[in-house]
Amino acid sequence: MAAELHVELVAADRNVWSGEASLVVARTTSGDIGVMPGHQPLLGVLESGPVTIRTSDGGTVVAAVHGGFISFADNKLSLLAEIAELADEIDPARAERALERAKSEADAAAERRAAVRLSAVAGH
Repeated sequence: MAAELHVELVAADRNVWSGEASLVVARTTSGDIGVMPGHQPLLGVLESGPVTIRTSDGGTVVAAVHGGFISFADNKLSLLAEIAELADEIDPARAERALERAKSEADAAAERRAAVRLSAVAGH
């Protein structure tokens, strides 16, 4: 079994992160999934949620992902997201304000996006 897998996290507007990893955890419509080197090929639909990437050098990258697809084959993992932000790029105060605004406007989709952003920051 290979010791690492190549990961590409891509949003509709940019390449968010790429590199080598030992583990990636993402939320799919079937539940949370962990992908390690040597995993069986897969294709799934991403749910809004945090994605955690354990990098080969022992670091951790966390991103807020909103929709998209996950694909794995030949130790190459692709996360193709509608929207994706690295936890380092998220302003927690702004995300908190967006969450409060979404709650007051009863906007469930906006509330979920803001909650995922805050979850990614907390998991970082």
